[in-house]
Amino acid sequence: MCGLFISIGEAPDKRRLDAVAHRGPDGEGWRVFDTPSGPLVLGHRRLSIIDIDDRAAQPMRSPDGRYWLIYNGELYNYLELRRELDGWEFRTKSDAEVLLAAYVKWGPAALERFVGMFALAIFDADENRLFIARDRFGVKPLYYAVTRAGAAFGSEIKQLRGFPGQSGRANAERLRDFVEYGLIDHRDETCFADVLPVPAGACATIDLGGGAPSWLPLRFSVWWRPPEPEEGPLSEAEAAATFRRLFEESVRLHMRADVRVGSCLSGGLDSTSILCAMSALRGEGAEPLEAVSAVFPGADIDESAFIDLASRHARAASRRETFEPSAIFDDLDAVLAVQDEPYGSTSIHAQHRVFRRASDCGVKVMLDGQGADELLGGYHGAFHHHYLKLMRSFDIGGLATTLEERRRWHGLSWGRQLAPFAKSALARLAPGPRGGAAYPDPVGAA
Repeated sequence: MCGLFISIGEAPDKRRLDAVAHRGPDGEGWRVFDTPSGPLVLGHRRLSIIDIDDRAAQPMRSPDGRYWLIYNGELYNYLELRRELDGWEFRTKSDAEVLLAAYVKWGPAALERFVGMFALAIFDADENRLFIARDRFGVKPLYYAVTRAGAAFGSEIKQLRGFPGQSGRANAERLRDFVEYGLIDHRDETCFADVLPVPAGACATIDLGGGAPSWLPLRFSVWWRPPEPEEGPLSEAEAAATFRRLFEESVRLHMRADVRVGSCLSGGLDSTSILCAMSALRGEGAEPLEAVSAVFPGADIDESAFIDLASRHARAASRRETFEPSAIFDDLDAVLAVQDEPYGSTSIHAQHRVFRRASDCGVKVMLDGQGADELLGGYHGAFHHHYLKLMRSFDIGGLATTLEERRRWHGLSWGRQLAPFAKSALARLAPGPRGGAAYPDPVGAA
């Protein structure tokens, strides 16, 4: 995790980089360029993971001084890409320099070769062009705001508020979605009218050679979309074998680091699978992994028994953070200061404690199961989209089989499972709150 700040046209203000010092405790970089559109600032706070030497600090320049890079994230296939970049005289062993060299060789098309998570900015000082990009799924945050004098980008919302000319207004529709429906991250907006996220899988080339009017408004192009499936239906055995191969390869790549790597272990299926895969890949005789867990003594959600089993099997050092309800209020100010926006679950407070404990143990990189439920349909709501697909294809047999399996495994009657579809139909007939727009469709247009 690193912190970025970019501004165009505005007077350089280092306080906006200092606001995310917590994202990069290992160093900072600050560079100001004169352009026809006004001063361009590239600011970087570093959390060093790969090549922790100062030679890999950012902003990082190409050998000829033409290109300058700042980025937050990790390029997991940097070793493979490095072998393709013959002719580049590498000065570091960092993934950042591989990313820079790839852009110099292939331009924006390099993004398609990257396996990783990233938010980046590359400035071409000869052409006065700034390139901005975000990874496929928007794992790494990047926000922007158009200001009176130009624009600014940052890793966190707090960096982009309070510029002259901003309205300072809240985004009423976004707040309503959260307060009334509990929706978050469902649109490319924030709770602040003046600050927007750079869309996931998007990029922009900003020409600073002709002054601010030539590049406003900002326009982003989509560089990645989910591909269509390349294979036909797989058998259950084929699907399991393919998933296992991809999963183990992903864990192997994510373990690349020059610092200690640990795991967040909840005791559930996802984090247990990751911890055991990490242990197997490291092999016998390796230093025990640090597995950090939040435990809830006496509560129904406590999974200490499963944490014990997984830790023993993976030969991991189990570190436990006992989470009491009062911890929510103890940490509230600290969590709110980092989150910037409302969040949908108090589990964030437990995660805050887990990551703090990992830091205290000297672990900089943590692998966990975030996103697995979304990918694998681990939430009850995911079934609604599957039901809709079966209905649209008139697969009544498949629908009946799924409904019956959920009845057996989850204790939900067919009626309870299909109720959201009835609610969806009724919602379209009813006016929304205060006579406004209709209620959001709980099924959606999936």
